[in-house]
Amino acid sequence: MSKIGKQAIQIPEKTTAKLESGKILFNGPKGSFEVNVNNRLFSTEITKENLLTISPIKKTDEIKKSWGMSRSLLKNAIHGVSVGYEKILELKGVGYRAALKGTVLNLQLGYSHDINYNIPKGITLTVEKQTTIKINGIDKEQVGRVAAIIKSYRPVEPYKGKGIKEKGQYVLRKEGKKK
Repeated sequence: MSKIGKQAIQIPEKTTAKLESGKILFNGPKGSFEVNVNNRLFSTEITKENLLTISPIKKTDEIKKSWGMSRSLLKNAIHGVSVGYEKILELKGVGYRAALKGTVLNLQLGYSHDINYNIPKGITLTVEKQTTIKINGIDKEQVGRVAAIIKSYRPVEPYKGKGIKEKGQYVLRKEGKKK
């Protein structure tokens, strides 16, 4: 049995869930999101107390493995449409800057050229200072993917700590050369 899959998900007051064949549509203050659920493997239901439950139709080993993951995807969708997801990136280095130009994020990261990143739909980017970027969205996977792509343009190096990192991320520093 899946410890995570057995737990019911509380749907907040301002969020609605609608069951369709193989899909669950969530609407909330942040927007709407659709999650595909295999209705041949799992049955989902919404109780009167606004609890969403997912349970397997047959309990085989393969289905038990994906039961908890399916429940986590539903919980992430509910959290996304009600509260949303946010990641904050920090740029550290001499001359490292970020600027928004319409739907394009312009990054100056010490290379001989600027890096332009097209912002995907469903994601809002804000540049508060020239060295902090806020990524907001309702899809946890998409927010994480955008953050990973932007961080990959200049990974943090271990000697001076220069590069793009998430807020609160610990960078293991190395000792430099000794004379």
